[in-house]
Amino acid sequence: MHEKRIVICQGPADQHAFDGIPRQHRRGELDAPCPACKAHGQWNGQIDLNSHRCIRVICDQCDGRGWIETGDDPVPSPDTELSPEGYPRWVERLGRPE
Repeated sequence: MHEKRIVICQGPADQHAFDGIPRQHRRGELDAPCPACKAHGQWNGQIDLNSHRCIRVICDQCDGRGWIETGDDPVPSPDTELSPEGYPRWVERLGRPE
């Protein structure tokens, strides 16, 4: 068992918030980096600095995409719906940027 050095991150501005988290790829020509997560889409809510195990927080400003649509392209958002058989399933809804 290793020694634990757990750090709690209060938000994306904390020192270890983006340790081990790569930036998301840009998906549209008019996209801009999310001002909250700086194009990462998530950050560490809690991280063990020895093992680098972490609990991540999805950015609610960009829904984890890392980029904000600045043009008129539809924006995909994850959602759930009932299938014709009555079971829940994941879908991606396209909406207009706000």
